[in-house]
Amino acid sequence: GLTNSSEPQRVPEPKLPRKRRSAISRVFRSLFLLGLLAAVVAGIGAFYAYQQFTLPGPLAGNKVVVIERGLGTPEIAAQLQDAGVIGDARVFSAMAFATGARGKLKAGEYEFAKDESMRDVMAKIAAGRSIGYKISIPEGWTSEMAVARLMENEILTGEITAIPTEGAILPDTYVFKRGMTRQKLLEDMQAAQDELLEKIWASRRPDLGLKSKEELVVMASIVEKETALADERPMVASVFMNRLKKGMRLQSDPTIIYGIVGGKGKLDRALTRTD
Repeated sequence: GLTNSSEPQRVPEPKLPRKRRSAISRVFRSLFLLGLLAAVVAGIGAFYAYQQFTLPGPLAGNKVVVIERGLGTPEIAAQLQDAGVIGDARVFSAMAFATGARGKLKAGEYEFAKDESMRDVMAKIAAGRSIGYKISIPEGWTSEMAVARLMENEILTGEITAIPTEGAILPDTYVFKRGMTRQKLLEDMQAAQDELLEKIWASRRPDLGLKSKEELVVMASIVEKETALADERPMVASVFMNRLKKGMRLQSDPTIIYGIVGGKGKLDRALTRTD
């Protein structure tokens, strides 16, 4: 059939070529996708690390671990993993950096509890909450007896250079950590005695007639040995001080016993007139 010549024919528009993205935009898009992927991976890693950090640990029972001096955080983490205290040394090192504990972990002997989390393990080491040991020096012990007790202790280390003079050690219970030397603990005992003596000497009665802190220690030691009852000691001390003021002998058995045995301890027999 014939077409209607009165209607104009529509000429199709020419197809324009599609604009291609510039190289810079493609690079930025790739970098954005890579950054987004890295953020997702980092988020997953952080979630995993936090879980490992806070969940109960692998220990089935209490365990003691000794962390030596000079170890860095990666070495400590590896030691804890080998001991079964934590499950992942890499997570421990990473979280030590993230929490600011890196470089603050302290050497010592630590006891870790069953199921203790990595977070609690790290906090304990950073705070230095290591195992403490006690040693007691009873009242009335001589310096030689105190030194013998220090030498018998298997946790303390090292030798003692010299036995202190009598009265130089404060009788007390002392707490120490593994690695403490016998000499250092002995010096701490002497420092404690010096501090106490200074306070007592500064507050003494001026009419006592004692010329030095050494005389004070000697008199206190004699009184302490004369009676084990604390209520009787003021009366005994008064008797001895009065005898000294009158130029009398003390007539105190402990002074004779010490003259016989020295710093060895007790006399295993009764005193005689010859003594």
